[in-house]
Parts: sequence; structure tokens; C-alpha cells
Amino acid sequence: MAQRVVTQLISDLSGEEIKTGKGESIEFAYRGIAYRIDLTNKEAAGFDKAIATYLQQATKTSGRRKVTSASSKNGYVAKDVRAWAVAHGIDVPGRGRIPAGVLEAYDARR
Repeated sequence: MAQRVVTQLISDLSGEEIKTGKGESIEFAYRGIAYRIDLTNKEAAGFDKAIATYLQQATKTSGRRKVTSASSKNGYVAKDVRAWAVAHGIDVPGRGRIPAGVLEAYDARR
């Protein structure tokens, strides 16, 4: 019996499904607590606009380089690895770090 697992990204603000390429996860910190929120492109633009005034006046305290989901330091595109894993019936989390076993299987496919 075949099985297909579908992972959907949902906006934390509106509850709307975020189609591929139509949203993003934004990480930020406030009063020493780190947060991440999944937003549609429109919601993300609103977030950027709302926080812009504060960022212009703030002092940057870390030089952390932004790593986008489009490519990682390992040369993997997480979205592609997840899509491949799901298509091959491999259980993979929808967010966060991709398990080493999944990445090894992805490498072995070539």
C-alpha cells in the first residue's frame, strides 16, 4: 500500500495556508526571548513595515549571517530535500533540522 504525507505551512497570524514561495518564517528576538513566526508575503511586508522605525534607531548587537531556506551551508535546499523525502515515503519533519539519515538517503539517490 502506498502512502503520501503532505506537509502544509500555515500562517501563524491568519491561519491561511502558505503556498510554496508565498511566505516565509521570520526569526526575531524581543527582551531576550527568540521567536519565529510563519507569515504570508503580505503579512511579512506588514511586519517589516511595523518594525522598521524601531530598527532604524536600534543598535545592532550581533552579526549573525542570515541563512535562507533557498540554500544552506551544506549545499542542500531544505524544501527540495523534504519534497523528495515525502515523495519517497520517508518521514521528515516539516520544519527544523532535517535528520542525517534523510540527508544520507537524499545523497545516495544520485
